[in-house]
Amino acid sequence: MKIDVEAFKVLEVLVEEGSFAKAAERLHKAQSAVSYQVKKLEQHLGVKLFCRDQYRAELTAEGKVILAEGRRLLQYLNNIEHLASRFSEGWEPKLEVVVDGSLPMEPIMSALKQLSEHNIPTKIQLNMEFLGGVQHRFERDKADLMLVKDYRTGPNYRPKSLPEIRSMLVVSAQHPLASATDVSLYELLQHVELTIEDSSPGKHNSDELQFGGDKVFFLSGFIMKKNALLMGLGFGWMPEFLIKDELALESLVELDFLGGSRFSFTPQLVSTMDRPLGRAGRLFTDLILKEFSRFHNLPTGSTIS
Repeated sequence: MKIDVEAFKVLEVLVEEGSFAKAAERLHKAQSAVSYQVKKLEQHLGVKLFCRDQYRAELTAEGKVILAEGRRLLQYLNNIEHLASRFSEGWEPKLEVVVDGSLPMEPIMSALKQLSEHNIPTKIQLNMEFLGGVQHRFERDKADLMLVKDYRTGPNYRPKSLPEIRSMLVVSAQHPLASATDVSLYELLQHVELTIEDSSPGKHNSDELQFGGDKVFFLSGFIMKKNALLMGLGFGWMPEFLIKDELALESLVELDFLGGSRFSFTPQLVSTMDRPLGRAGRLFTDLILKEFSRFHNLPTGSTIS
């Protein structure tokens, strides 16, 4: 059974105007055309919608329920028309982004907040992975963007460099290594190393900063790793932005390792030529670049508001 959606609009106007004549005038239709549309809808539904024995066109109890549902349908259709209009302006239906958990979330959240303020129709999906898991998910899900610490490049990738991120080799102030000086690799490997587990299925990309000893605890994220460090469970690398407060309070201290206790890397924002970015993707890219630059230049202890 096909229902004429226009009939619900007629129904709505008829209730608002209170008569077939006034409704016809407002709709720029002949009164007979309005009556026909209502009668046809009643026949389709098998329900009497109006009490025609009164001066004003009043809905029956069934008609009130039908009109309420009809209004809901009209709203859905208006939403579809609005979305189609926005999509025709270049807004893509969905933007999927994969982020490495070693990167700061503040500039990413700030970029997303600004994106939401543009009132765009694009649905945003943000996924977090670690090490090789970022590129694996990016390729598997055919995502639009990845913010990645490191990746296997290819001819179709389009990277944009983000500001440097510094990692530090740290340990709890209560740990035996905290007071040691000129720590050798041999001394280091006598203790538990805390590292982040690669989230890719094959775990092809082991962390190049891993020392490779036998005493290794693999953890599933940096919050867990920081808690383990604070408990004195072992030593490990941490992004400096995540431990600024702990360093200032000296609950975590930089380890005096002979091989060096600081490492910097340049994260990349990557898209592919196979999946060109739409309007939302391009806007998000601009916002990410701006917010990461701003985050990088913040004084120690500051946060993005």
